[in-house]
Amino acid sequence: MIRCKMAIARLIACFVLYSSIGHIPSSLGVILRTTDKIVWANEFEPIELTCLIESISTNNPRIEWKKIKNGVPSYVYFQNKIAGDLENRAQLREPANILIFNATRSDTAEYRCEVAAIDDQRDFDEILISLAVRVKPVVPRCSVPEAVTVGTSTELRCLENEGFPAPHYRWFHNNEELPQDPKNSAKLANSSYSINPDTGGLKFRRVRKEDAGEYYCQAKNDAGHAQCPPQIMEVYDVDILGIFLKVFGAVVAFLCLAVSICHSFRRGCFHKKGHNENYNWPAQNNSVEYGDADEGHFRHKSSFVI
Repeated sequence: MIRCKMAIARLIACFVLYSSIGHIPSSLGVILRTTDKIVWANEFEPIELTCLIESISTNNPRIEWKKIKNGVPSYVYFQNKIAGDLENRAQLREPANILIFNATRSDTAEYRCEVAAIDDQRDFDEILISLAVRVKPVVPRCSVPEAVTVGTSTELRCLENEGFPAPHYRWFHNNEELPQDPKNSAKLANSSYSINPDTGGLKFRRVRKEDAGEYYCQAKNDAGHAQCPPQIMEVYDVDILGIFLKVFGAVVAFLCLAVSICHSFRRGCFHKKGHNENYNWPAQNNSVEYGDADEGHFRHKSSFVI
């Protein structure tokens, strides 16, 4: 009897001690945990957010899930049913997990699982889970010059802006991947190109004849990859296109000048004016001098001889 009283006293003392220092035995409060606080998922694939109840005394606890995006919370599980952005796209699984059937990029956010147990001394607990949905890249936009001259510089560009996380870029020449550092390949040791895997740029400081051929770019992240159609870059010893344009421009300028000169001749713009060496002046009449038309008479300059 004395031993029983001592055991009860010890239990009461332990309870008082735990209460005074803020620790409660797990059997007296609800405690949650999750398998992953940071979760990655591929777009259009299922993903489960785990909210495991390690300890609880209440038979029917209140379970709620909230989605927090840009600091704004909204319910996705409320009053025992899926709601909000996950309506018709998810379900609650025992004990408090939430399964998303087909994750989309808009599901990227933080999710908070909340459990309230009114019969427990610690009657509330919550856990925060971060979900990031990977998005496969789409076909990138590639820019490859059609023709360049030996010894000149040029740049090939590749851009993709749909993938998440942001993709890394790789370039292929004649169906062979180009290493980021050409010195790592004996075949490309003399090449002067450089690749930026973050921006997709392929720069040549000095183009060689060997750099001619077919090029395409590939954008890749953890969700997948996509590539643009191949494009051909030709390399010339001489700038044939530049020479042709210069000659063509000179011919056009000459034709315009010739047409202008011919047009001026036709209009008589080159006839001499203001010279009277060969001008035939009319003969003067010494006998009669006519006055102005409005005077109405004439006068004799010399007498008539009868």
